[in-house]
Amino acid sequence: MITEPHMHRRSLLALFGGTILATGALGASRAWAAVPVARAGDKALTVEFDAALNGRLVSALSGQAIVLSDFAPSETVTLTGDKVVSVFSFAEHRQAPVSDSHGKGVRHTVRGTSAEGLEKVVSLTFYERYPGFPLLKVFWRNTRTEPLSIESYRIGAHMLKSSGAGFWSWSGSTHADRRDWVQPAKEGFEQANFMGMNASDYGSGTPVVDVWRPDAGIAVGHIELRPKAVSLPIVSTAAGASVALQEARALTLNSGDTLESLDAFVTVHQRDYYATLDAYRRIMADRGLAAPKAPEGSYEAIWCAWGYDRNFNVAEVEGTYAKVKELGFKWAVLDDGWQTNEGDWALDPRKFRTEADMTAFVKAIRAAGLKPKLWLAPLAVDPGSDLLHDHTDMLLLDENGAVQDVTWWNAFYLCPAYQPTIDYTRKLVHRIIAEWGYEGVKLDGQHMNGVAPCYNPAHNHARPEESVERLQDFWKMVYDTAIAANPQAVVEFCPCGTSYAFHNLPYTNQVPSSDPLSSWQVRHKGKSLKALMGRDAAYAGDHVELSDGGNDWASTVGIGAVISTKFTWPNEGRGKDANFRLTPEREAVWRKWADIYNAKMLPKGQYLGELYDIGFDKPEAHAVKKDGKLYYAFYAPKTVPLWDGSVELRGLGKGAYRLTDYVNGKDLGTVTAATSRIPAKFEQSLLIEAVPVKGRRA
Repeated sequence: MITEPHMHRRSLLALFGGTILATGALGASRAWAAVPVARAGDKALTVEFDAALNGRLVSALSGQAIVLSDFAPSETVTLTGDKVVSVFSFAEHRQAPVSDSHGKGVRHTVRGTSAEGLEKVVSLTFYERYPGFPLLKVFWRNTRTEPLSIESYRIGAHMLKSSGAGFWSWSGSTHADRRDWVQPAKEGFEQANFMGMNASDYGSGTPVVDVWRPDAGIAVGHIELRPKAVSLPIVSTAAGASVALQEARALTLNSGDTLESLDAFVTVHQRDYYATLDAYRRIMADRGLAAPKAPEGSYEAIWCAWGYDRNFNVAEVEGTYAKVKELGFKWAVLDDGWQTNEGDWALDPRKFRTEADMTAFVKAIRAAGLKPKLWLAPLAVDPGSDLLHDHTDMLLLDENGAVQDVTWWNAFYLCPAYQPTIDYTRKLVHRIIAEWGYEGVKLDGQHMNGVAPCYNPAHNHARPEESVERLQDFWKMVYDTAIAANPQAVVEFCPCGTSYAFHNLPYTNQVPSSDPLSSWQVRHKGKSLKALMGRDAAYAGDHVELSDGGNDWASTVGIGAVISTKFTWPNEGRGKDANFRLTPEREAVWRKWADIYNAKMLPKGQYLGELYDIGFDKPEAHAVKKDGKLYYAFYAPKTVPLWDGSVELRGLGKGAYRLTDYVNGKDLGTVTAATSRIPAKFEQSLLIEAVPVKGRRA
């Protein structure tokens, strides 16, 4: 299902400007309203409400109170006919201590009533462990005798005021054009960020949006344990950049009935979006959703046979192993093409005549000193497959009884919430790991990220949305099956080009940049996934051949990502863009970077995403802490391929540090926290190792 944002741009702008008001006793003027009558907050953030229950955000993160947004309707309801109820006469403010899975805190409730007969209660819970990150829930109760017809609601709506320096944004939504997750939010920028299906096989995502300026940022999202089809629109104007959470929920509210919003949050931060996603990850872990600890194998360097394309032959793949091993790569991944089709997953007899041939192939990988991993695209079934012929009952169908297309393979979706689909996939994964002997699976396809509601009558769903909300259970089954067969199995999740659905991340122990369109995507996806999965998450830069120039190893190594390649040797590979042969010149480069990677193993360190702002800091910078050392990576903007200026080494501790350009083996001198800005001249990238100097103090 594809949907548009419920509220049009003009309505959004009017609300943020406070120009939409309910008629009635409050009148049309709001000049009197913009005075705080209630405050809820902690040492980092205060949410203020005026007499009309308009809200604004005041940050104290800089050490002084800074008003980030003007009073505007932050929680509204839209009635049938697009009538927006936005003005509520303040009635009371209460607070009480709480202690739950998130720790100790204080819950504030602010109540008011509207001329339309709606009573609104805003609940904001501030926790000691999460300063400036209150959990938000809103209730609207019909106090009149006659029913009210509801179309939608909106919460956490705030416009970050312009400072004149511009805005950057992070969005967790998925789009068929595979756009950047991190984008400048220039005047006129708007993105609906719908968390349902935005194309036939592109949907879901991480339900968070963030906008920031150089000194401060704001964000909103939901913390439900299941995916929800909400919109999180970002709109940028000359006045500011706005965020909100909107849910279309058509219902009739009878007298005394209450509409409850989703469990959500609103937050403020400094620098970029990393702090928001990191806190969101920890909040969700408290609630039971957390990425697993990655096994050792998840960090090992990857070679994939995809350079030979689907039409590979076994001999050429096996003929590459010696070079793969020699260069220092640990994994050999057999990609798409081993099967007859998506769905049946029978062996292609031109490559593997019997299952004995497949097990022999796996043994050959091990004999070469490598680890075997196999490509798989669950939930896709091809036309003409036996599975589709015999089990049309497995299909995910829309409200018209039509199939849902998986465009890349010209396939159809299977329903992840239908038991026969679950059982069939469980047996397949068990066979790959337990019987064939693979030590990992590469789960692939943009369709894996999200699914549409399922209306197949054979499934007896209580609600069509069961397919959406139980997708994560399907991936849990896949992960648990693989780990049960081999506790050290690597389960790679690669939803090609999409913004990862957070609810799937607890069921994978390796995530790639997933078909990046640029080195910029390699880097900002890495920052995002380290925030969402943990500082030492096994994030892979994907095939280096997809990076800028096809050889930008620095963008993977510098940010603490796992290296990966699809080179062919000694002959050229296949495909429309085939240019993967490991020439002597390339071999020297590949060998150098593999040696650096294996010596440093930065993904196993702690990514320090809070130190730099990926949007406003120039040059772009990243930092990793490992074994008492600090590793810095600086990247020149594409518009300035030669950087000639200074770089700042943030996060240094006490004492002196010896600096080395560890790519070129160049001594860069000694610095301290007080002298952390150094001159630098480099092309494209500069990677620095900072080692504490014993006995030297600042």
